[in-house]
Amino acid sequence: MSSRTLVLGGARSGKSAHAEGLLTDAAVTYVATARRYPGDPDWDARIALHVARRPSTWHTVEAPAPADLPALLTATQYEDPPILVDDLSTWLVGVLDDADAWEGHGADFVERNVDELVRSAARCRTRLVLVTAEVGLGVVPSTRSGRLFRDHLGALNSRVAEVCDEVVLLVAGIPLRLR
Repeated sequence: MSSRTLVLGGARSGKSAHAEGLLTDAAVTYVATARRYPGDPDWDARIALHVARRPSTWHTVEAPAPADLPALLTATQYEDPPILVDDLSTWLVGVLDDADAWEGHGADFVERNVDELVRSAARCRTRLVLVTAEVGLGVVPSTRSGRLFRDHLGALNSRVAEVCDEVVLLVAGIPLRLR
């Protein structure tokens, strides 16, 4: 049976590097969920740092469409290389963008995509490591969109944690095993 690990943490907490360190296999499928935004050199630089840190033997898959990630996880076989998804928060931003949820639309679309992601993570037949941002530690966003994102991500993280064998929270670069 495969194992599933959820790695949570705040911005710059070390969650991605910790998740990468959990996988010692030569071959890993790295699923990059962040969309690229033309004209955003800071975002491009952040992505480049992640790319440079990964071993050259890892295969990178960019999953910009919401349905791409659940489909990839569901299609796995036991003998497939481990999968590292970095990260669920940027995946959720894409879902919210595609649903036009920032303007209060598409709640059904968001829920369907979250449901499918949780089901596919539970069914994934190879080793799976999922990275996500922890946003529920006390800051109340001042904008409607910030609160919408925080609420959806908190609910997504809770549901994914339910189907994971291990849950780790990174605080100041220190991993705290929750399960």
